[in-house]
Amino acid sequence: MTALSRRLPAARMLLAALWAGALWVLGYIAAPAVFGIVSGPLAGDIVGSFLRRLAWISIACALLMLVLVRFSPDLDPVRKRYLNRLVLAMLACALVMFVGLQPAMAALREAAGPAGVRASPLWTQFAVMHGVSQLFHLIEGVLAAVLVVKSR
Repeated sequence: MTALSRRLPAARMLLAALWAGALWVLGYIAAPAVFGIVSGPLAGDIVGSFLRRLAWISIACALLMLVLVRFSPDLDPVRKRYLNRLVLAMLACALVMFVGLQPAMAALREAAGPAGVRASPLWTQFAVMHGVSQLFHLIEGVLAAVLVVKSR
């Protein structure tokens, strides 16, 4: 086994921890903190910016993890398939939020006008989409925990 192939398990673990940490810090520390300090549409703008960056982090981590798994000689085919499916499920969650829910929620916020979405008749629709987005974030976070445990 070459020196590089001996480092692949650690690289997988580091990447999984980075991805999971980004998900958990944004979802459970940064976003609630922003909404606790800043009120109204500005808080949504800030967190929306964080979420766009998180989506790109998720895409990059998924692609890197798929490459690391593909070229890891320490993994048997069954485990490679398991890790690939796990990474693809996490990527699917990220893409649903990034491509589907976030743009739709941003459009609703914009349509609501300067008073904000809470003061508009679009609030119920926005709240449902926000709940679905939180569910996808939770699922991605749980899958990330599994990825961290199974990456080594």
